[in-house]
Amino acid sequence: MTATITEGPTVEKDGATHYRLFIGGRFVDSASAIPVINPATEETVCTVALASTDDVDAAVAAAKAAHEGGEWRNTPPQQRIALFEQVIGALAGRMDELAELSCRETGMPLRVATAIGVGFPIVHMQHYLDIAREFKWELPTPVSGQVLHAGILRKEPIGVCAGIVPWNFPALIAVWKSVPAMLAGNTVVLKTDEKTPVFALEFAAMLRDAGLPDGVFNVVVGDGPTVGGHLVKHPDVRLVSFTGSTATGRRVMADASSNVKRVLLELGGKGPNIVLDDADLDLAVDGSIYAFLLHAGQACESGSRLLLPASIHDEFVERLVARIKTLRIGNPLDPSTDIGALMNEAQRDRVLGYIEKGKAAGATVVVGGKSPEGPGFDKGYWVEPTVFTNVTNNMPIACEEIFGPVLSVLKYDSVDEAIKIANDTEYGLAAGVWSRDNQRALDVANRIEAGSVWINDYHNIDANLPFGGYKQSGVGRELGPDCIDEFTQDKSITLDLSGGVETKAYGLVLGTPPA
Repeated sequence: MTATITEGPTVEKDGATHYRLFIGGRFVDSASAIPVINPATEETVCTVALASTDDVDAAVAAAKAAHEGGEWRNTPPQQRIALFEQVIGALAGRMDELAELSCRETGMPLRVATAIGVGFPIVHMQHYLDIAREFKWELPTPVSGQVLHAGILRKEPIGVCAGIVPWNFPALIAVWKSVPAMLAGNTVVLKTDEKTPVFALEFAAMLRDAGLPDGVFNVVVGDGPTVGGHLVKHPDVRLVSFTGSTATGRRVMADASSNVKRVLLELGGKGPNIVLDDADLDLAVDGSIYAFLLHAGQACESGSRLLLPASIHDEFVERLVARIKTLRIGNPLDPSTDIGALMNEAQRDRVLGYIEKGKAAGATVVVGGKSPEGPGFDKGYWVEPTVFTNVTNNMPIACEEIFGPVLSVLKYDSVDEAIKIANDTEYGLAAGVWSRDNQRALDVANRIEAGSVWINDYHNIDANLPFGGYKQSGVGRELGPDCIDEFTQDKSITLDLSGGVETKAYGLVLGTPPA
């Protein structure tokens, strides 16, 4: 594979930088475009081509043709790995630039955008390459039965895989949806959210310039119901990997059933964060703030329910509030900023609406509870870090995913009660436990119904461990040792070694051989 450098993902259009779709190895425009808005300033960052259903069809057709042509799936795995090593180098070389772009389109603080928004994709890509190097694409298998034969298990690509990426961590999740699929020999159509399309299109240019064959990776941009829905229902798509809300995940699962697509779903959460009475309070306070305020709470695994023993409740809340008051909310591009903006006006209003629901249900706001005011906040979409006490687990703020900087504090009297509260939810994505006694913390972690449980930490998404949910928080896993296997299908081959009919079971049908 040799790289042919052609034009990049952007052109100047109507005085603005304009991003185009990526289909069949080319950047192509569409009939309509929308602005990408900076959540902190409401300024236009760029414009982007908005895909139509015809564009989706073209992207799927390009991916199908590339798969059936066989160049990529027949490329030796080590060559596929070498291509992605080039891309990692390209990403690392543009880390600062991409982090700033991420700040502008997502509103996340620069520190978060650098470390997680761009840094994690690089680290996780390296993990995928490590797994691919050791992956067993073909295995001899033990044989049994009367007939002498050899058994072979082959791991083969599935075909066209659709990846649907949300707006909160667009770079990281774009990598999760596409890289292991392509390493497995599949082709990909990635649908990005129209609010945060930049990374996927820049990534497409890097892949193309590294020599990825045309049609292996395609990017369409658009809304969920029209563009995403058409992609999920498309008869030539064989797998859908989706990250988003549980409600949308149910629709994806239903639509994917039209031709029995495989689905990988990473959905919502309402993470219980349990502090035990022997916890290191300094560590647990800071960790609990990190748990619910990373990216202003716009993370599905956020620790948005804080469970405190009655014996330390008041002291812990006092420390928590005092620490939150030291945080800086404001310009995401300022390296000293701790909390950035929410994604858009609708998300801000949704969060403020939940705050009002919490007050109406009888919960007490001990800090925050509104949008900040003053210089720097006349534009943009802001909500102060907000903590409620006197919360019961049946209140909307405790049982529904808010996706914002809102924490519900629930009091418990025994560990059994804490675990009952923690598991009293249809979500099961992530949880936290804080204790100085590792064995005690492990005992609690083992009883929590969640796909990831962090002890004395939070948001520690280790690429070596699978990430995904219990219950209505998802189906399947991303990352971990089986990350590539999720994008393969098994083929069993048996090779007869007997050389004759004597030991075969043919007599069950054919009876006595003719004389």
